[in-house]
Formats: sequence, structure tokens, C-alpha cells
Amino acid sequence: MRLTLFLLLFGLLYVFPADAQSEKKAAFYFNEALHLKAAKKYTDACRNMELAIVNDPATADPYSILGQWYFEGHEFVKAAETFKKGSVKSNNGKLRFAKPLAKSLIYAGNADEALQLISNFATIRDSADWNFLRQQAMFVRSAIIRGWGVMPANLGLRVNSEYPELFPSMAVDTQYLYFTRRMNNMDEDLYLARADSCGGWFAARNMGDPPNTPDQESSQFVSADGHYLFFSRSENRSENGWAEGGCDLFMAYRAKQDTDWTVAQPFGHTINTTFYEGMPSLSPDNRELYFVSDRDGGRGGYDIWYSVFEDGLWQLPVNAGPMVNTPGNETTPYISADNKTLFFASDWWPGLGGTDLFVSRRKANNSWSRAENLGYPINTAHDEKSEFVSLDGKTLYFASDRQGPAGNYDIYQSELPAVVGPAPMSYLQGYVFDSISGERLNSAAMLIVNAATGDTLYELRSNRGDATYVITLQPDRKYAIHTSRMGYQPVSDTVLFRKDSVSTPVTLNIAMLTLDYNPLKPIKDSIIASIHYDVNITELSAADKSALQAAITPWLEEKEIVVYVNAYTDNTGTPMINETLSYRRATVVAREVVSYGIEESAVSAKGWGESNALADNETEEGRYKNRRVEIMVKR
Repeated sequence: MRLTLFLLLFGLLYVFPADAQSEKKAAFYFNEALHLKAAKKYTDACRNMELAIVNDPATADPYSILGQWYFEGHEFVKAAETFKKGSVKSNNGKLRFAKPLAKSLIYAGNADEALQLISNFATIRDSADWNFLRQQAMFVRSAIIRGWGVMPANLGLRVNSEYPELFPSMAVDTQYLYFTRRMNNMDEDLYLARADSCGGWFAARNMGDPPNTPDQESSQFVSADGHYLFFSRSENRSENGWAEGGCDLFMAYRAKQDTDWTVAQPFGHTINTTFYEGMPSLSPDNRELYFVSDRDGGRGGYDIWYSVFEDGLWQLPVNAGPMVNTPGNETTPYISADNKTLFFASDWWPGLGGTDLFVSRRKANNSWSRAENLGYPINTAHDEKSEFVSLDGKTLYFASDRQGPAGNYDIYQSELPAVVGPAPMSYLQGYVFDSISGERLNSAAMLIVNAATGDTLYELRSNRGDATYVITLQPDRKYAIHTSRMGYQPVSDTVLFRKDSVSTPVTLNIAMLTLDYNPLKPIKDSIIASIHYDVNITELSAADKSALQAAITPWLEEKEIVVYVNAYTDNTGTPMINETLSYRRATVVAREVVSYGIEESAVSAKGWGESNALADNETEEGRYKNRRVEIMVKR
């Protein structure tokens, strides 16, 4: 009996110091792991936290922290294993780790096991969380079963690097791939890769300055014609709060495809605010700008907004609404070439985990259909975002971190099933020119009409640099193109797009004749007044009004006259800003003309931006001559 008591006492004395020693080791490894994680030594931190668990398996905190690290590192299988061990070995582990284990199982693709766990632990008290997990688990199970079966392909080392690459974008000619690269996880710059003759890409290169600067440039989007570059610039600061307000939208322009980009200019306060604005996408007709913002009036987190270009101005942005935006984050919008299909990323709508890609379609009332997940294997438990779709609607380009550490994105290419893709499109291209002199005519106004229905589809202008134009159109249709320009007779053309136009775009160069070309029907016109402006001024001075009234008064009794108010700027600033400024000046003058007694229906006001310069823009004197409004009377 004494021997038994002695052995029992000896055993207790032996165990207690051993347990104390293990707890001391566990505490050491635990603290060491936290220091290593703070030093961004992820692998060593996880190894030390595992040792903390080995030495003290009953304590829950190491399981919780290590499982979270694995989950954030997109090691979902390891996260599930860690939470599962914690459920069994730690105090009150089953209840504590039920939710993170269920979430990890879902992300690891074990939807059935997650559903079983959810059914065992779901309670009325926190039913919203459990219902969300159940919905996601059921979606993952069905998505994997009905997967498209075509695995996305990495674009390879000529585009992708050891650094993150995101935001692929191309003009309709697909000759250049534009994207963002984040160097050393710090400096974001815009890059481009040129297409080779074998369907691949030459090595990507930095786009240089401009548009890049020492600040952060990212999430660029190139317009369909390749002349406009929209992007986000971060780390902005300015006194007025909107010109440079943290992260804002900027735009650069180039006159021809092979010329340099202009120095980028920020959008005005209608679009940029002191909140975040970024990730732009321009509609194929250049009339709608989609972007991301966390401004007031949203539905929570980051939302998708869009602004319409009307009457020479970008209008107040409109939220894309509840079928697109959620209490979570919706980002990276892309409006496809059919101008009806909106792709975006979301971390809230039911998905496979992380950020998934979704699609919504424009309805007849200009609202959007409920978001639809693009499915597996385009989406995974990792993060997918920043999408772009080819003109024929068959190929999707996007960024994903599925093959690397969390956040280390590469650009991928995938077949896009027709059931979720946009309508296949082609495009009409060409330039506008004077049929006698051969001179190219920039800023010509073009109206694209569905010849069968008479519906106006697009309004655009020939490029102010080389007078080219590009417009995406649906094949197997007939279109009417109405072209007009100051001093020229209007031209109407009809173009038939056949089904094979998807692979072979249509070229139409538009010839125009001057108004006085036909001697049988002469048209008399007179410039009765010209008003010149200082920089950025739009209002009329008292002297301007007096001179304008004196010029208009002799014409008040004339019958069947038309008064044309044409406004021009110098070439400083961007083309879009110049067009807006010239339109404002034209409308101010037109209102003044009407107030003198000319019928409103007889007054036409147009802003032509920097076209039709009278003098060299290299001097201030020349720029002043070009900043003008001309009032012309035709009878």
C-alpha cells in the first residue's frame, strides 16, 4: 500500500513539472510566432505556432490564430485541419471553431462536410451567419458539379512576373494588352505588352512618364478606339479636395495610335470626391463611365457607379443599384462591347469564396438584372477580379491569385461560355475627310442608327487628332451613319454588317463636301461676331453682351435664318475638358442670342473643343485667338 502511494505521489511530482515546462515552451513559441508574423515571416510564424499547439494542445488561441493565418494565406485545407484539431483537443473547441471550420471547409471545396457541420451547430440566435454559410456551401457544391470544364490559362512570363499583375484591357484592334503591375507590393505602374504573330505577347514594358509618375497609377482602361486612357491615381493631395483627393480618376489622350500620351488630367468634382474613386471602364460609345467609389449614398463598402456624358458634360454619377451592389464590396466593373453586359467582382454575392466574378445585363428600363456568378473554374476559393472580354464575347481575361500567395495576382485567359458571355460584336472603323482636298476632318459629329427600327444607337465624333473613328456594332444588322460638320454638307451612309463581320471588321472612310460646293443652290453665310475668352472663363462680360446685341439686332426681322453658335478652345488641357468648356461657352452665348428675340429653334449651339484653330497654339497670343465663340448667320 505504501509503495502504491509512493509511486502515485512520484508520478504527480513528475507530471506537474513536465506540464509546466510544456506550457512555458508553448508560451515561448506562441510569442515568437506573433513576432515573426509581424516581421512578415509567414512560414516561420506558422511553424512556431504549430509548436505552441504541440506543447499545449488544450489552449484554443493558437488554433484560432494559426487557422486564421492559413485562411488569410489561402491555404484553406490547412486552415480546416487546424480548426478541426482545435475542435477536438481544445477546451470548448467544438462550439468555438464551428463557424471558422465550416467556412474553411467551404473554401477548401468540402461543401458536403461543411453542410453537415452547419446542420449540427446552426442556431436561431445567430441564424443569419449560419444561413449565409449554408447558402455558400450549397452554391459551391452545385458550382463544382456543373463546372465549365475549361481551366483558365496563365498568360505566362512575358506578361506575368513575380509581382502582382491586374486589370487587363485592350482596344478593339487587340494589338496591345494594358495592365497594372505592383512592384515590390508598393509602387503601382501601368504596363503594356504588344501582340506577337503567334497569338501570344512580347515581353511587357513600363508605359513610362506620362502616364506613370512617382505616385500610384493603376486599374487603367483604354477606350475602344485606343485614344483615351482612363486610370486611378493614388496618394493625391490638394486644397480643393476633388482635383486630388486620395484616389481619383484621371484621363490621358493621344492624337494617334503611335504618339505619346498627354499628361493625365483629373476628372472634375462631379466624379472625383474626397472619397475613393477608381477602377474605371468606358462604354464602347464613350458615353458612359463606370467606376468604383465608397462615397455617400452607396449600399455599403465599395459600390459600382456610372456617369453619363450629356450636353458636353459628365452628369452626376448614379449607383448601379441593388441587383449589382450589396452591403459588401463590388469592384472592377467592365462594360462589354455590346454595351449591355456588365462584368464585375464581388465578395458578397454567393460565390466560391473570396472575390468572385459576376455578370449583370442591362434591361429595357436601363436597370440591371440580378448578378450571376461566372462559375467554376473561372471562379475559385481564391480571389478573382479585374476582368476584360474579347470583342467576339468568347474570351475572358482576368486576374487571380490562385497559383500564388494571397494577393500575388497573375493575368489569366479563359474560354467564356456563351450562356454568360455578351453578344458577339464587330466594329466599324475609318476616318472623315474633305472629298476635294483630302484633308482629314476631326470632330465631325456622327450618329449611328439602327436602319430597321430608326433607333439612335450611338453618338460620337471623329478623333480630333487623326479624324479616325471606331464604333462597336452587332453583326447581322444594317446601320445608317449620319455625319455632320461645321461648314460641310451632311452625309448619310448605310452599312450592312454580315455575320462574318465578327472576324472581319468593316472600314468606311467618309467623304464630305463643303456647304458651298453646289453652285445651283448657294448658301450665304456670315460670321457676324466673334467673342474671345480668357482661360477657363465661360460667362459673357457686359462689353461682350453689348457687342453681341449690336450684331444680332439687324437680323431680328429676317425670315428663315439659322444662327450657328460655334465655340472653340486652345489645345491646353485634355480634349474632353476642352469639348466641355467649349460647349458651356456656346450654350451661354446661345441663351443670350435667344434673349434678344431670335427663335430658340433657329439657334444651334455646339462646342468643338480645340478643332479649327485660327492661330498657332505655341504662343499665348495664338491661344487667345483660338479661345473664341463665333456667331454665324445662314440664310
